[in-house]
Amino acid sequence: MTIQEYMRANEARWMEEWASLIRIPSVSCQPEHKADMLRCAERWRELLLAAGCQRAEVLPSKGNPFVYAEYQRPTTNDKCPTVLVYAHYDVMPVEPLEQWQSDPWEPAIRDGRLYARGADDDKGQAMIQAKAFEYMVREGLMHCRVKFIFEGEEEIGSPSLEAFLEQHKEMLAADIILVSDTSMIGKDTPSITTGLRGLAYWQIEVTGPNRDLHSGHFGGAVKNPANALCEMLAKVVDKDGRITIPGFYDDVLPIPDEERRMIAQIPFSQERYNAAIDVDNVFGEQGYSTLERNSCRPSFDICGMWSGYTGEGSKTVLPSKAFAKASCRLVANQDHARISRAFVEYMESIAPKGVRVQVMPMHGGQGYVCPIDIPAYKAAEKGFEVAFGKRPLAARRGGSIPIIAAFERILGCKSILMGFGLEQNAIHSPNESMDMDVWRRGIVAVTEFYRAYAE
Repeated sequence: MTIQEYMRANEARWMEEWASLIRIPSVSCQPEHKADMLRCAERWRELLLAAGCQRAEVLPSKGNPFVYAEYQRPTTNDKCPTVLVYAHYDVMPVEPLEQWQSDPWEPAIRDGRLYARGADDDKGQAMIQAKAFEYMVREGLMHCRVKFIFEGEEEIGSPSLEAFLEQHKEMLAADIILVSDTSMIGKDTPSITTGLRGLAYWQIEVTGPNRDLHSGHFGGAVKNPANALCEMLAKVVDKDGRITIPGFYDDVLPIPDEERRMIAQIPFSQERYNAAIDVDNVFGEQGYSTLERNSCRPSFDICGMWSGYTGEGSKTVLPSKAFAKASCRLVANQDHARISRAFVEYMESIAPKGVRVQVMPMHGGQGYVCPIDIPAYKAAEKGFEVAFGKRPLAARRGGSIPIIAAFERILGCKSILMGFGLEQNAIHSPNESMDMDVWRRGIVAVTEFYRAYAE
């Protein structure tokens, strides 16, 4: 039976199984849903067993439980590759509820889309994996060992994941990790996410006099902490968009020529980009396009600043303190801890006399790049090509998913980010949805991945 025939015969059941997950409000950031987290994990255990796994269990952690399942081919051999499928079952809150056009916990199909919280992120994409696996097993086509690890804390930063990976390294050992929790450039422009930027984040505090001073009596005679902070932060990026922290670019790798050619193929209008965010021009590191700057190159941004009097009306003070929050997006091979220390040292070195500077690192994570010449990537590429009728583009993303780097560091294997989300799916927002045609094509793509990877 072809995947299309199997899908038609089973889709009604699949939709009800998908709905059974959506109806569980597994909101990880709200304590009142603690019982729902366990309920959703248990439901996934049932579904993975029904799909063909020989073992499935709910495992405890310091936070929400993990779901682990595995399939071992009855006639397996040592050359049979092992795929570890990662997904998460927790979702974002639904508020503001009044902006939803239908009940977020009851799936509704309108205009070829399924609307609900978790329709895409990540219950819908996890179902793509589960149903492709089911078809391959039941039709006797699966020639890989397959393991599943689903967590319930992704939306709150996966605080229990690294300890769980360390504790269960042997159980989770695999040749490749398959992740469906990312997006494509567009329905007509399939793509595989091949890179994610890392992150370093700080809060800076600059202190001058021991109290706010009268700006008439002291202005011009005492160093103003707010002025000093502005001066310091203005030095971090030069006129050519280069970051001036000493040693910052030491580990930055050049973008491969083949990848630059792929990026150039991504449909993009600079004019529409500017208009969408209402700016008359863009700024960034010289020698790179906008799409390269926001995905493959590092950046520095001031995320917030405050000091002195900010209330209504005027108050002429020279503030005692000034604060800022700042971040760097980092690229693969840059170590976020090393960059964090370098920024602290740099801020301290350029602080003017008359003020004291304290820089507090807050959090960070490593970047990630997947080579586009490894067998698993080629298998994913083949899957997209069969399902969508064209070769997918390799596309790095500017955001950060620190757990992907943790997988590589702890388990020692690469991840293939085989995601099927679209921008219009509005994940994390009211009226989250999944394009049903893309969902079906995603199932086809994953089945083809397994065929190609086993070969």
